[in-house]
Amino acid sequence: MRAELVRRLKRWQGTALPIAQAALAAGLSWLVATSVVGHAHPFFAPIAAVVCLGVSLGQRLRRVVELVVGVSVGVGVGDVLISVIGSGPWQIALVVALAMSTAVLLDGGAVIALQSGSSAVLVATLLPPSAGGGLDRMVDALVGGLVGLAVTALLPANPLTVAHRQSKAVFGELATALRGVADAVADGDAVQAAGVLARLRGSQDAVDDFRTALQTGGEIATIAPIRWRSRGDLARYEAVAAPVDYALRNTRVLARRALAALRDNEKMPAVLPDVLRQYASAVEVLRAELVRGEEPRRARAAVRDAAAVATPRQLGGEGFSTKVVLAQVRSVAVDLLQATGLTRAEAVESLPPLSRKTEG
Repeated sequence: MRAELVRRLKRWQGTALPIAQAALAAGLSWLVATSVVGHAHPFFAPIAAVVCLGVSLGQRLRRVVELVVGVSVGVGVGDVLISVIGSGPWQIALVVALAMSTAVLLDGGAVIALQSGSSAVLVATLLPPSAGGGLDRMVDALVGGLVGLAVTALLPANPLTVAHRQSKAVFGELATALRGVADAVADGDAVQAAGVLARLRGSQDAVDDFRTALQTGGEIATIAPIRWRSRGDLARYEAVAAPVDYALRNTRVLARRALAALRDNEKMPAVLPDVLRQYASAVEVLRAELVRGEEPRRARAAVRDAAAVATPRQLGGEGFSTKVVLAQVRSVAVDLLQATGLTRAEAVESLPPLSRKTEG
């Protein structure tokens, strides 16, 4: 029971800042709408503020626009129809259907369509056309969205905290997979290789979360002056995101072909497990250098050293799956070198030549 309570408290601590932001934005938006704008019951202002802050941490600027557009479409359609056909169960159903259809036909996103529907419902039930509430609700939506953005700027989360946490998950998945394939090859264990492959197939969620964290961090660093210093570190993370994603994908192919090679009893080079373990260590070094805000020179050198044996002579193989594995070893090296800041051409030039004649 105590362990469960501690777990829940830690989960709450992780969301305490977003909760505080939403609460503050809701209260301030009501205050601004009543005291500054002069609306008596601006119930939609706090709703808009909470939606802007709470649905997702990314793309808040776009969400403010979507909210205002959605409100406008819903109120407009609702005002026109309710003034003609009146209010009732079937009228509400018709108004919602037409308002959401209009939003979709205008190429609106999910937020616009849903907001159009909810606005139409409120017009049909609480705000009859004669009340003149349509324009007021549009203003309330704008007030709530702008207050939400202001709270984000004045009380921002640390964008690097989320980036560090999500990068740990992504880099951890990659390092664990590389070591898992190395152990499976060293032990000749096809079952172990199958387990690594199964885990890799679910690794895309970690990559997607990482990209979302970077998008969110970039937004915070743009609108929050006290977080402007984070933009350089975030840029380094953004440069790493795509190469690490490719490295995970190539490792997935490597694991798949390693599994096939083990099942077919193909003989793989004895140095292969050591190369993959060195890659895994280089991945961990790369993440540590990113966390410290350093140029990833040590990680770059580690990848180059590990890939130095990736020559036809030392990684020769006869079976089809083994040859694919060895090709992926070089592909993963290129991805990791690009993650350290090299261009693709520079990364390829850093690897040993493929030609046996050139090698000799």
